[in-house]
Amino acid sequence: MAETAASRTGTVSRKTNETSVSVSVNLDGTGKSKISTGVGFFDHMLDQLSRHSLINMEIETKGDLHIDDHHTVEDTGIAIGQAIAKALGDRRGITRYASIDLAMDETMTKAAVDLSGRPFLVWNVTFSAPKIGTFDTELVREFFQALAQNAGITLHILNHYGANNHHIAETCFKAVARALRTATEIDPRQAGRVPSTKGTLV
Repeated sequence: MAETAASRTGTVSRKTNETSVSVSVNLDGTGKSKISTGVGFFDHMLDQLSRHSLINMEIETKGDLHIDDHHTVEDTGIAIGQAIAKALGDRRGITRYASIDLAMDETMTKAAVDLSGRPFLVWNVTFSAPKIGTFDTELVREFFQALAQNAGITLHILNHYGANNHHIAETCFKAVARALRTATEIDPRQAGRVPSTKGTLV
């Protein structure tokens, strides 16, 4: 059991002229997180991602926030995606597919994932304001684009309805978290096989 858990962890360090990012994930965790990006609302969303996926996450990002939050959010998404891809390895035995309609007060959002090794994002979410506090709402999509591209997952996010932009963003993170929780789990009936008739997910 300990051997399986060790093979489902991933660590990534990424440094550019714009950001310095360090991420560690454990797919077989309990949703514990230690997150510091310098962007309060983003930290809150990443905490939801960790807590509801049960993926332990340690994330530290230092970015050029004197310019704006864009590089910090995007590069953090890249590093989390790469760490998840490392933790998944060849993806043997995983459940692979999952979807959920997640409700929060007046808002409902659907997330569907395929841990296929083939990155793709379908984004059908609209915000009614450009900012949530000081956070640019367009960066929610940028994060999930970076995550999907670098984790090698097909990710569809659809906001059915909602009035509060904070709730819309939060349901996106929580719905993706819950879908990842199911899709990354080991399916005992797979008996260690790659869940594809091709024999590979790439």
